[in-house]
Amino acid sequence: MIVGRAVTKRSLWFVRWISVSSVELNGKQRFAALWGNGDHGRLGHGSLESQWRPNVLPSSAFDNQNLREIACGGAHSLFLTDHGRVYASGLNDYGQLGVSDDRAYITEPLGVAGLPKEIVKVSAGYHHSSAITVDGELYMWGKNTNGQLGLGKKAATVLSIPNKVECLNGVTIKIISLGFEHSIAVTDKGETLSWGGGQSGRLGHGHQSGIFGLIKSDSEYTPRLIKELEGLKVKNASAGMLHSVCISATENGSVHIFGERGNKKLGFSEASNSSLPSMIDGLPYSEKAACGGYHTCVITGGGELYVWGTNENGCLGIGSTDVAHLPERVEGPFLRQSVSEVSCGWKHTAAISGGNVYTWGWGGSHGTFSVDGHSSGGQLGQGNDVDYIKPTKINFPRHVKALQVSCGFNHTGAIFEYI
Repeated sequence: MIVGRAVTKRSLWFVRWISVSSVELNGKQRFAALWGNGDHGRLGHGSLESQWRPNVLPSSAFDNQNLREIACGGAHSLFLTDHGRVYASGLNDYGQLGVSDDRAYITEPLGVAGLPKEIVKVSAGYHHSSAITVDGELYMWGKNTNGQLGLGKKAATVLSIPNKVECLNGVTIKIISLGFEHSIAVTDKGETLSWGGGQSGRLGHGHQSGIFGLIKSDSEYTPRLIKELEGLKVKNASAGMLHSVCISATENGSVHIFGERGNKKLGFSEASNSSLPSMIDGLPYSEKAACGGYHTCVITGGGELYVWGTNENGCLGIGSTDVAHLPERVEGPFLRQSVSEVSCGWKHTAAISGGNVYTWGWGGSHGTFSVDGHSSGGQLGQGNDVDYIKPTKINFPRHVKALQVSCGFNHTGAIFEYI
C-alpha cells in the first residue's frame, strides 16, 4: 500500500510541474516551490498538509509577479517579488506574517501590510521577520520579547505590522539575518550590528558587568555595533539558533564565529570565550555562511562547501553522524560542480550546485510513515521522511534551474527559473 501511494504521489508531482510550466514558460519566469512540514500553512499551498516533494506555487499566488527571494522561518515563509512586494504564509501567533489579519495562521500567501517602499531583501527568524527597502531602511515585525526587532526597550513584545528601525536613520543596511531570538545586520560600509537575545554570546558583544560586578542583561534592544569586528568590512553574516557567523571582505575572507561553542559543538575542540568573535582557522577564502541549530556551513571563493558542528541526523553531509570539531569539506557531487548557495535548518541542510538542489540531514520522523501516508517531515524533498547523511539531489524537471534556497525549522523553499 505504501509503495503504491508513493508512486501515485510522484506521478502527481511531475504533472503539477508540467502543468505550471506549460502556462508560464514564456520568458524567464521565476517561481517558488516548498516542501516539508505543512503545519499552520507555512508551505503556502492552501492546506495544512506536509509535502514530501517540492510543491510549486504558481505566479497567480503572487498577483502574477515573478519571485526574487524566499525566506523560511520557524513555521512561516516570506516571499519577495521582482516588484519589491512581500507576501507571507504560515504561523502568525506573534504577528510574524506582518499582514492586516489577526488569524493565528494563514495557508496561502497574503501581502505584508505597511511597507511603504520597494523591498530588496527579506529574512525570517523563528518568530520574527524583516525587510530591507531599496534605499537601505530596515523594517521589523513579529515577536519582540528579547528586543529582537531592534525598536527599543519600550517597544511592545508583539508587533504584527512592519515597523521601521528608526535608530538606524542615516545608516544603509545591506544584509539582514534573523536567528532564533536575535538579529544581525551589515551596513554598506561593512559594519556589523546585532541585537535581541544575547544568550550564549550569540550577539558578539562579550559579557558585561553591571553594578557590584553582576552580569548585565544579555539582551540588546537596539542595534549595537560589534566592536571586535571593526575594520574587517564584513560582507556576509548569518544568525543561527545560538550562534552567529560573519565573513570578512578583508583578511583573506576570514570567518568569525561567536555564540554557543564551549560544548565543542561549533568548531572549537576546547571551550573558549564564546561571547566575542573568534576567527576559524584552516578555511580557504570564504564567501557565504549559513548557521543552523548547532551546525555551520561556509562556501569558499572556489565554490567548495565546508561544514562543522553537531552532526545529528547527518546534517553535515559528510557520510556519517560523527561530530566535526573543525571544518570539513563536503565532497560527493560537490567535487564535480561548485556550490553557489547553502542554507541550514534546525537539523537539515540544502545547497545549490549546477542549478540543482541537494538536501541532507533530518528527514522529519526517522523514516516512520504514518497511517495515512503523511508525516510532519519531508523537508529534504526526497519523497520520504528518512534521514540522508550525504548530499542527495532532488529530481526536478530538466527545464528549470534553482537560483536560491532557504531552510526553515523543518520546511524548505527554493526559487526556480525556467530555462
